[in-house]
Amino acid sequence: MSTTRITGVSRRSFLKTTAAVGVGSLAAPALVKNAFASSGEVNFMGWSGYPELAKTVFPAFTKATGIKVNFTEQDSQDNMFAQAKLGAGTGTVDVTEPTVERTSAWVSSGLLQPWDTSKVSLDNYVSGIGDGLAGQRATIEGKRYMVPSTWGTEALVYSIKDNPMEYGKASLGDLWDEKNVGKVTMRAHSSLAAMGRWLDSTGKLPKPWLDGYKDEATMTLLWDIALAEAIKHKKNVVQFWSGENEAQAAFRTNGATLGLCWDSTGGNLAKDGYGYIAPKEGAIAWNQGFVLLKGAKNVEQAQEFVKWVATPEGSAAWATAFGANPSAKGGIEKTSDEVKKFYAASFPGDALSKLWWWPLQEAWFLKKRAEYSDKWKAA
Repeated sequence: MSTTRITGVSRRSFLKTTAAVGVGSLAAPALVKNAFASSGEVNFMGWSGYPELAKTVFPAFTKATGIKVNFTEQDSQDNMFAQAKLGAGTGTVDVTEPTVERTSAWVSSGLLQPWDTSKVSLDNYVSGIGDGLAGQRATIEGKRYMVPSTWGTEALVYSIKDNPMEYGKASLGDLWDEKNVGKVTMRAHSSLAAMGRWLDSTGKLPKPWLDGYKDEATMTLLWDIALAEAIKHKKNVVQFWSGENEAQAAFRTNGATLGLCWDSTGGNLAKDGYGYIAPKEGAIAWNQGFVLLKGAKNVEQAQEFVKWVATPEGSAAWATAFGANPSAKGGIEKTSDEVKKFYAASFPGDALSKLWWWPLQEAWFLKKRAEYSDKWKAA
């Protein structure tokens, strides 16, 4: 099966480069050089469902820099994109946090201005996260539009008691198995991609699934097949989720015993009797980062914001809040042993060599993908 990987990540020492739910009490980060005293504010639009951001991370940043964070929460980057379009040029948002494969769509929509790379510390990032394929996707016409914040995966969350999984046998195909009728939670567009990848791995597509990200005609061909097959198994879905809170509720409230969810969901549910495992086809991997809105009013403060998250302390704190992995050098040493145990169980054997990174997604693709997602949910 064809995959896309960020150079330098999948085979490096993964257990030494992860952060999730247990940094513990965070030491106050070292002061960012040239930070301002009582230096104003930054308007940040980011992901909802991660209370540690407001509880510990933003206060630590303010203590280090004097800059206040005004936080607007969104449950998906589709909503971030829509809100950015609505407020384009108004300065109501300075910085937001999509994933790197979306960069070109934001740029082509006229929503972003590039970062001043002399002021955002690109050398502070782990190899393969700030450079390589990730860096290429974040750079358009020689200008850097995104800098890394954190990265992680989307794989199988399962009930250890009611729906046990074993690496090497656990598969994306389990999401569609008749034994899981009424037991599965998934995100609409991710599940269609999972269906496509599963069909691809079993030789049931006329072209490789990745070809569908290259042009609209091929996408239509392949996504029509994936949608039709998914609809046949719609009875498996107990709930679609679009954000972290909904994903957790599917298991805690609505009876899900299996789901295609973020690693943060697996980490947050670990103490409730749930596991997190990479499917044999490979876990979906994502890399998110900070973009600067074209109408940003607080550019210098935004630069200090991303510089702080690129410090070891800031990176570890950010990744911990998300139950994900630090992007900055030195963030490793600020993480906990609990995290290493979680990922050792989640990615045994050759799981890291099979990471499947979300391909580049242009504006035309996102529009079509939304149409397929709506058809899938309405079916």
